[in-house]
Amino acid sequence: MNKKEKLSAFEGINTDILTGNKKNKEMVKLFQQGMTYKEIAAQYGLSNSRIGQILDKQARRANYYKSLSNVQEYQDLVESYTEKLRRNEAIKISRDFEDKMNHEMALNEAKLLVAANGDVEPDELNKQLIIDYAISLTHLYGLVHKDKVAEIYNLQNKNRIDGNNVNSILEEAPKELSANFVEICGDYYVTETILEFRDFDEDVRQSKDKPYYIPEKEELLKYKDELYFEVNKQYKVLKTYLTKNLLDGDERLAERVTEDIQGVCQFGFSINEVFDAFNRKQISFKSEEQINDVMQLVMDLANNTRLWENNGHTPHEIFEKYEKPHLRPLTKEPFRLKEARESNVISFKTGKNVGRNDPCPCGSGKKYKKCCLGK
Repeated sequence: MNKKEKLSAFEGINTDILTGNKKNKEMVKLFQQGMTYKEIAAQYGLSNSRIGQILDKQARRANYYKSLSNVQEYQDLVESYTEKLRRNEAIKISRDFEDKMNHEMALNEAKLLVAANGDVEPDELNKQLIIDYAISLTHLYGLVHKDKVAEIYNLQNKNRIDGNNVNSILEEAPKELSANFVEICGDYYVTETILEFRDFDEDVRQSKDKPYYIPEKEELLKYKDELYFEVNKQYKVLKTYLTKNLLDGDERLAERVTEDIQGVCQFGFSINEVFDAFNRKQISFKSEEQINDVMQLVMDLANNTRLWENNGHTPHEIFEKYEKPHLRPLTKEPFRLKEARESNVISFKTGKNVGRNDPCPCGSGKKYKKCCLGK
């Protein structure tokens, strides 16, 4: 096939539909842009003849694709794959298909159609992103229901998925889940720590009905790293204090100690474990006042550390946003015992509060102020 015939074969189609690897498709585009075999060969480190063979093969595929344009069976394949992509169903093309090339081109065409409509990503990045969300949310919350993964994913991405989409994708990624210390437990994704060292049912109960902390997408996906945690103001203040007052300016040691304490705050706070963190590094306090200063900073960190049982919220956030607004405010007027006594005495006869000049409910016949008031 000569150059003119090859260009004619590629004309009028999206060559990304053709089978072949990414480099082969890139070569076709360079050829269409007017580059010579020699120029393409130099870019990819191949011989001129090899470039000719690759372009010839792709051109034959292009002519074959054009022959399918009026074949209803092929169009049905494209439609079927398009619907599956929109539903985020897992798709696998078997090597045993007699018409394997038809399936591969139909899938490629479906990806381009769906991407053009803005429904889903045209490649495997969408599937990987869903896996990343599930792992990140599990690390942030300790455990997370498949429907919550879908809900948060949908909040931050254009294409829509549901819990079943998430499950079907993650069931095909057991090695990646295991490598990130995540396991599937019914409809939940759970950290190995909870399954091995804690009570799964109790953790579900503790987190139930609590609001979810949902960081921005970029921050959220950092939690795919199991060791990631938010370095907040309280963490930095504690680290700075330790560096200056206990560790003679050793920032690296201060970082390690502060990380240990952050872990204690996150996974079952205990004063003894806090002191153990100092003892393991052979750090001594200079005075009782210094101990009090450090413990105050540790408590500040504990109250601002994101916890699994709070669905990623800190104790401070839970109190300020969801508990404090429901507290009854104190009266602005000072509390006076005498007035309280007056207002709280009720007559058994009338069922109403007794005033100072009302008959005393004791039955003496005297006014309340002259009888039992103040007794």
